[in-house]
Amino acid sequence: MHLIDTAHARAEANGFGQSCEPEVGRLLAVLAAALPSGARVLEIGTGAGVGTAWIADGLRPRTDVTVVSIESDPATAALAATGDWPAFVHLRVADALEYLAAESGGFDLIFADAFGGKIEGLDRTLAKLNPRGTLVVDDMTPVEGWPEDFRAKQDGVRRALLTDPRLVATELACGSGVIIGVRRHPAD
Repeated sequence: MHLIDTAHARAEANGFGQSCEPEVGRLLAVLAAALPSGARVLEIGTGAGVGTAWIADGLRPRTDVTVVSIESDPATAALAATGDWPAFVHLRVADALEYLAAESGGFDLIFADAFGGKIEGLDRTLAKLNPRGTLVVDDMTPVEGWPEDFRAKQDGVRRALLTDPRLVATELACGSGVIIGVRRHPAD
């Protein structure tokens, strides 16, 4: 829990209020713990590193899984980089859509928690999800005060994930609302 507590304290001390909620974090830790040896994890939207910490905590004491976390804002990425991350965690400052386009490999677990890769470019994120890989998308429960255009975009993400024939997906009343999906294997 050291990584998680430290990440929460870092977010709070720096006024970063968009961190992964504990319920979603626990889900990420459980999913990370089930990953096979050699698996690859992608987090889109590092923020202060709270979600990253949950994923890393779920993997400990293992070191056989690679975690890549992307943050587009350099100042926020620098905040997350102050963490004492295990060697298997790689923080990147990058535009998510550019990263997804340039990355040649796939991922076994993807946590899409940023505009790029979720609201915009969801298709690129899905293309990087390995067969039988798991996708977690949070912030899916509408919030009072969301602008109408943002609400419509979130609804589009919801429909896309729940109806995509490549996924077996469901919506969970977990934290800010989660859609979790597993990519079908081509032979399934």
